[in-house]
Amino acid sequence: MQIFSASQIHHWDEYTIENEPVSSIDLMERAALACFTWLIGKGYGKLNFSIFCGKGNNGGDGLAIARMLSQNGQAVVVYILEFGHKGTADFQQNLASLHTTNTVIRFISTDEGIHPVPKDEIIIDAIFGSGLNRKPTDLNARVIEHINNSGCEIISIDIPSGISADAASTGHPHVIAKHTLTFQQYKLAFLMAENGDACGEIHILNIGLHPGFVNNTQSDKQLVDIAIIKSIYKPRKDFGHKGSYGHALIIAGSYGKMGAAVLATNACLRSGTGLCTVHVPRCGYGIMQVASPEAMTETDEEENFTTRLNDETGRYASIGIGPGLGQEAATLELLKALISNYSKPMVIDADALNMLSANKELLQRLPAGSILTPHPKEFERLFGKSENDFERTETAAKQARLLNLIIILKGHFTLIATPEQSYFNTTGNSGMATGGTGDTLTGIITGLLAQKYEPGDAAILGVYLHGLAGDIAAETIGKESLIASDLISSLGKAFLRLA
Repeated sequence: MQIFSASQIHHWDEYTIENEPVSSIDLMERAALACFTWLIGKGYGKLNFSIFCGKGNNGGDGLAIARMLSQNGQAVVVYILEFGHKGTADFQQNLASLHTTNTVIRFISTDEGIHPVPKDEIIIDAIFGSGLNRKPTDLNARVIEHINNSGCEIISIDIPSGISADAASTGHPHVIAKHTLTFQQYKLAFLMAENGDACGEIHILNIGLHPGFVNNTQSDKQLVDIAIIKSIYKPRKDFGHKGSYGHALIIAGSYGKMGAAVLATNACLRSGTGLCTVHVPRCGYGIMQVASPEAMTETDEEENFTTRLNDETGRYASIGIGPGLGQEAATLELLKALISNYSKPMVIDADALNMLSANKELLQRLPAGSILTPHPKEFERLFGKSENDFERTETAAKQARLLNLIIILKGHFTLIATPEQSYFNTTGNSGMATGGTGDTLTGIITGLLAQKYEPGDAAILGVYLHGLAGDIAAETIGKESLIASDLISSLGKAFLRLA
């Protein structure tokens, strides 16, 4: 599913108006009816409402919702921010229609017009829509503060007022909603952690925008949905054998951190690779033989950390390096040698990323299509500080293009930045915010690479499966009790859901 900018969504509205055809006021009515239907369906039909409206089309939506609620028997008070100018044509038409109902209409032109809202009422925020491109100030800011301090449940229409759809709103006054009712698709702002407190639960309402626009419009950002995953996923063939599904190598572990090697290796095995070898320091031999009996264990000459590989790396279909590896000088030399001698895409995580951060010239030498899996702090060490999540997202996309790599920036909506496009994942939950889950992701993607998935496809499918396994685990274990090994145990069920 493509993620369109606010400008593109505006053009989508215009395209629908011209090609359905439908009038703009009727399209607004359609959006308002979708919101009204959601409100009634969710049990808000017996409550009273205070609706705050600007004079743009978002405010027009609010007026139309107010009319429908009033006609349904709800007590509704509408507050319109008044600055001495007329609203849009559709706003004015809906305002005229609202006068035929029992709705109480009040105008706010000064602070004296801001009145307390009873705490048992529902506030609907329809002040600013996704077209907002400036920081709310003065009376607008004070009304937003008033809404947030009301103690009422707040439902925002389209996007919480004060939040920009396409740019950072850090430090801007903004409505903090419990629910956001938005139209047709996710907006980029909804995918950014910095807006997590503002948007609450997001509900996508279909208002029938013309599908022809999507077929003729391109975005460089996509939301990963099941259609994308099914186009990538390759079911097993009946006559396949272990040689058909590749031989993966995991280079991981050091004294005290062998658990990372176990997690990465077991996740690699569960992702479907035909064979898996794990290279560990000598102290890890017994651990791996017991914890991962299906893997072949190769030991380093050093007891507590890794210094060199025993065999030619070319025989491996894929390599994942970094979980629990440590950053000894000799381990850095191993990483340098691996980058020089291995020509296929690799998966690079954890301590391997930290060594790249301290030796940035190595980034230019990585095999094309290699996959970096940083969390935000590791990303910062690699590519510098970002002022906000939007800038971080753009930096990831830029670096993926410049370096011809895939960058997986881990988070709630994990970003997979390929040289061509950016993808935002839709699976996973906060229970996965625990040690070791990144190690399992490294193992999964390494296993998919071994099975001849293209690097971008392996990254997208791997992140999706990783999050889906977390969602499946949370269904029975709960988020608080979820640990990394639960993801591995749930991978089989994740694959079954795809099939």
